[in-house]
Amino acid sequence: MTEAKIQYQICEYLQLRRLYFFSIANEAAGRSRIAQMQLVSMGLRAGVADLEVWLPDGVTLYLEVKTATGRQSPRQKKFQERCEQHGRAYHIVRSVEDVERVLAECGV
Repeated sequence: MTEAKIQYQICEYLQLRRLYFFSIANEAAGRSRIAQMQLVSMGLRAGVADLEVWLPDGVTLYLEVKTATGRQSPRQKKFQERCEQHGRAYHIVRSVEDVERVLAECGV
């Protein structure tokens, strides 16, 4: 299954749970050099997680969606380090079940 399909399923699940979330569309960086430079100047950051989820208790989760065999890029690892340095929750998820587990760990 592709990352896009997994992310789609996760988004459906989060909607059913009535949790506020949004996608951080780093795929846009694949455009022309000029468009990419404009996006970077407007705040696009390589390596940022795929989804940001707001929990009812004020906690923000960053979810990096990967396939069963997918691995983080060096920039994604750097973003994870930044999250951890600033006390932000970051998780690699490979399925809806992974998201259910993360939410249960957070008491949601």
